[in-house]
Amino acid sequence: MRNIQVPLKVQKILDTLEQGGYEGYIVGGCVRDSLLGKQPQDWDITTSAKPEEVKKLFKKTVDTGIAHGTVTVLLDKEGFEVTTYRIEGEYTDHRRPSEVAFTKNIVADLQRRDFTINAIAYHPKVGFVDPFQGREDLKKGIIQCVGKAEERFDEDALRMLRATRFLAQLGFNIEEKTYQAIQNQASLIQYISVERIREEINKMLLSSHPKSFMILEDLGLLTYILPEFQMCIGVEQNHPYHCYTVAEHILKTVEKVPATLCYRWTMLLHDIGKPLTQTIDDKGIHHFYGHVEKSVELAQKILKRFKFDKKTAKHILRLINAHDEKIGEKERQIRRVVSRVGEDLFLDLLEIQKADIQGQNLNLMEKRLERIESIRNTFLKMQKEKQCMSIKNLAINGKDLKEIGFIQGKKIGETLNQLFQYVIEDPGKNTKEELLSFAKQHLYE
Repeated sequence: MRNIQVPLKVQKILDTLEQGGYEGYIVGGCVRDSLLGKQPQDWDITTSAKPEEVKKLFKKTVDTGIAHGTVTVLLDKEGFEVTTYRIEGEYTDHRRPSEVAFTKNIVADLQRRDFTINAIAYHPKVGFVDPFQGREDLKKGIIQCVGKAEERFDEDALRMLRATRFLAQLGFNIEEKTYQAIQNQASLIQYISVERIREEINKMLLSSHPKSFMILEDLGLLTYILPEFQMCIGVEQNHPYHCYTVAEHILKTVEKVPATLCYRWTMLLHDIGKPLTQTIDDKGIHHFYGHVEKSVELAQKILKRFKFDKKTAKHILRLINAHDEKIGEKERQIRRVVSRVGEDLFLDLLEIQKADIQGQNLNLMEKRLERIESIRNTFLKMQKEKQCMSIKNLAINGKDLKEIGFIQGKKIGETLNQLFQYVIEDPGKNTKEELLSFAKQHLYE
């Protein structure tokens, strides 16, 4: 496998450690990604120097995790984590060690890590330190625990979810004993905070293989993480527009939207209420009346459970609520939908509906996608023409209504909304003179 091109600042840190009489290596994800030909996001360094010794060697440092041996070295305002070789004490809560002890042995440090592909160290002069054949597993595309898998997962149960995340990100397979250990110890995931679980799920969903989310079911993790999705597995959709089960459809749509959290969580949850709303008519056709409202209800609980920030949760819920909107191709029809869902949401809604179609009957897909594109182009043209598609774009406001005798309060808001509906039907009416005249004649009491 290739040598690694180490950035100049990282090399400077390694050189400074060496000049001080200490060992230093890059380690973990940056080595793994470099060997896979990917650009590392972070460069982590491990060293035989203790934290206080690291601090003496560099002018600017930050104590980011000094109790666990980590100091952040600042070079030209850029931070690099430098961590002392360490061995870890007993894990009593399946999350973190009760204590750590520093060591001078790089192999002992690598031995505490989760997977062989993350237990590789590298120094440009020394080469690779790879006692657990991580490079070989990278070649084979295998995710395998360092040492006994049961022990690694008992130490930190999140590692089970990390294994599935690497599977999704890298397209690798989980080694058999590691796979079995996850199945046997899946219940330990209950000890992990929802925030840590959420971050791993986010990374899975944003990966190039989001459909691998289904492996959580076979591993026994899904029932503890997202039981609402588990209910969707095997639920048939015998309907002309559909050819997949609810769960299959959901994951196909997740794969089709752009890789953003809002889009992918929207698709993951957009039909989550279908199992609870399924009916079958006398012709054997499946229907899911009210599934949008039920999906919004469940999604709200799920997003709250995973402690999503309010802004993200609100955007996802708005999209789920609107995902089944019937949109016509005429300008008037588009304005009506935009008035209901919001101009700020409309292009996102089209992206969601496009993905929804791509996860349905392929024989009916082409014309439906052409229709979405036609609606998108018309909407962009309407925006360019500055057509009124929200109350704030009306030619008058509440102040104008007060000046002709409307009393401050609820009536003004109602009147503006009625004027907006008037303009939706005929945008040419959006002039101050026309709207004030209409308000006086038809709305003033």
